[in-house]
Amino acid sequence: MKIVIIGAGGRLGAALVREFGGKYDLASFNHAQLDLSKVDDLRAKLSDTNFDLLINAAAFTNVDLCETEREQAFLVNAEAPGVLAELCNAKGARLIHFSTDYVFDGKKRAPYTEEDEANPISVYGESKLLGEKNVRAADERHLVVRVSWAFGPDRPSFIDAMIKRAREEEELNAIADKFSTPTYTEDIARMLPHFFERSVEGGILHFANAGKCSWQEYAQWALDCCQRANVSLKAKTVGAVKLHDMKTWVARRPVYSVLSTAKYGQLTGTSPRAWREAVADYITRFYSKK
Repeated sequence: MKIVIIGAGGRLGAALVREFGGKYDLASFNHAQLDLSKVDDLRAKLSDTNFDLLINAAAFTNVDLCETEREQAFLVNAEAPGVLAELCNAKGARLIHFSTDYVFDGKKRAPYTEEDEANPISVYGESKLLGEKNVRAADERHLVVRVSWAFGPDRPSFIDAMIKRAREEEELNAIADKFSTPTYTEDIARMLPHFFERSVEGGILHFANAGKCSWQEYAQWALDCCQRANVSLKAKTVGAVKLHDMKTWVARRPVYSVLSTAKYGQLTGTSPRAWREAVADYITRFYSKK
């Protein structure tokens, strides 16, 4: 199988390249090599590339910047995925496109399923939802995978920032009234081959590690794991702040965006591991030797 990965320089894309590099005939593009905002270049480069599967892990993900750069957000997150889907159709290839929990408004208080109506409250969420629709309009057999709070070793995420601050500062706070689920990029990469073949059901799929937490709980668990791994920290506990205290934020964020992975379990016969286990694995592997 010939696979092309777009977004290879990002947190998720790099994990996919590392996981699939020795197992498949793989080609990958980072942002410098393939800019999704340049649609003509996108068509030109990919039209000359043969592949059976295209994985799009690239996006304009700065939630606040999307509010002021709306045109760019919709170009990268909405128009480009539609173009990729059309290119895949022309080659008889499958597209796996990654999306986000931010397509939901956060008003629900139970895990969101694939059947729940999306209602984004930010430009980022709006642009990602339109990207989903463009992919599915091109071919229902393409797959949209929604993930939440992705973390991994290839690019710093929220917990890496928290650990860095805990090493430098004695006091640390995080939001305690916003809930979702961390998702380990290594776990995403390992589950994805279940869905490589075009014969596998397309549409929308949710994937995240099991459970839910606030950013405060998430950060506290990361620090607890660091202490067990003998990582030197100045701050040992994470205090609580509220979402409405984040005055510098431009975009609205959903208060609750936990994703149900019941459909994933039905399709694969497996369940994602708990987020605490995944975070502990990450800290042990990538921080215990630092």
